[in-house]
Amino acid sequence: MNITRENIDDLNAVLKVDIAKDDYNEKVQKVLKDYRKSANIPGFRKGHVPMGLVQKQYGKAVLVDEVNKLLQDSLQKYLTEEKLDVLGNPLPKDQEDLNWDAGDYTFEFELGLAPKFEVDLQPKKAITSYTIVVDDKMVDNQITTIQKQYGKITSKQEVEKDDEVSGSFVNEEAEFEKKTMFEVAKLKGKANTSAFVGAKVGDTVTVSTKGLFEEAGDYRSFLGLSEEEAKEKNLEVSFTIEEVNHREPADLDQELFDKLYGPGVITSVTELKEKIKEEGENQFKQQSDQQLLNDVTERLIENTEFDLPAEFLKKWIQRSGEKELTFEEAVEEYERSEKGLRYQLIEGKIIADNELQITFEEIKAYAKEMIKAQMAQFGQNDPKDEELEGIAARILSNQDEVKRLSEQLMNKKLLDFFKENVKLKEKEVTFDEFVKEVYN
Repeated sequence: MNITRENIDDLNAVLKVDIAKDDYNEKVQKVLKDYRKSANIPGFRKGHVPMGLVQKQYGKAVLVDEVNKLLQDSLQKYLTEEKLDVLGNPLPKDQEDLNWDAGDYTFEFELGLAPKFEVDLQPKKAITSYTIVVDDKMVDNQITTIQKQYGKITSKQEVEKDDEVSGSFVNEEAEFEKKTMFEVAKLKGKANTSAFVGAKVGDTVTVSTKGLFEEAGDYRSFLGLSEEEAKEKNLEVSFTIEEVNHREPADLDQELFDKLYGPGVITSVTELKEKIKEEGENQFKQQSDQQLLNDVTERLIENTEFDLPAEFLKKWIQRSGEKELTFEEAVEEYERSEKGLRYQLIEGKIIADNELQITFEEIKAYAKEMIKAQMAQFGQNDPKDEELEGIAARILSNQDEVKRLSEQLMNKKLLDFFKENVKLKEKEVTFDEFVKEVYN
């Protein structure tokens, strides 16, 4: 067997594979002998079928199968030994006139080669790294929410301003429907409030989605639309009141503190506020970290220029799925996936250049920390290492879980790396300011 490579350009190459009869004949004969032992052909005893008949009946199929296996093994070995960084898989060139009776064969494969490029981690314009702080207003709102959540609920027939209503916003023409529950006090403006106050269970109220709620986040929670979408669509929606409830807020006393955090953990309103602030900022840290990862990703894709073997990739996408696509469908899929492919290559280079690879021991340690955190949520604050080892072993026996944890851990490693090496600008904001800057 002989494999030669012709580089068409920096991103495309053709592999030529010459296979001689001696490369495959021994395996083909072995398979045919095994077939002869088990062949069940009328007129012949099992194991005594003439070899010529076995050859005639099965020879071509066995030959094709063994040559294909040899091709795949040889190609993989060649790519590994030559350290070729390819995109997709080698694509066989069409050979409609291939003569399987020839004995010696020549096959050609197209290769898409990964581009060579450098990654600049110091952009001219620094990337904003947000620190989201929990302000007093947010703490007070959370305490109010907690008091209502744990307060006494009284069912009513008529709506007052301090009540909450259940039902569905509907616009049949726009095929819009959103089942929801909200507090009347969250509505914006006298007209919207007046439409509900005084209405009874079973009544239908009509309002517009534009300017319906005071807070931007309430549109998403209660309408399933962003504030901008609600404004643009400006749908006239009907709301049939199914239920009216009044919540008497719970007292801020030790009984409530114990329900929230366990006996004696919190003993005053001041401690409660500090705890809420701490929990909120921990939660927001995950959000700001994810945003930083997204922003760095976008900037790296934007600033790292390189060409891809686009025509090869379109052909590979066309042929590589369970069902072959039309070329037009393959082009559309390539355009959808090109950005993701670019980042995969950038990320792979960063990982390789900076030795950010993950070991199995790191995955296991990460899994144990996650298990420990989850157990703490249920009051198990000091689990034994043997217990953690056992749970981690069960989780890591599942390959899908290993993959999921590996991706999470790699994202964490990349995030830590970016914080240390990318040009960043620190900015402290409230959550509302963060939403306005990031999502507007």
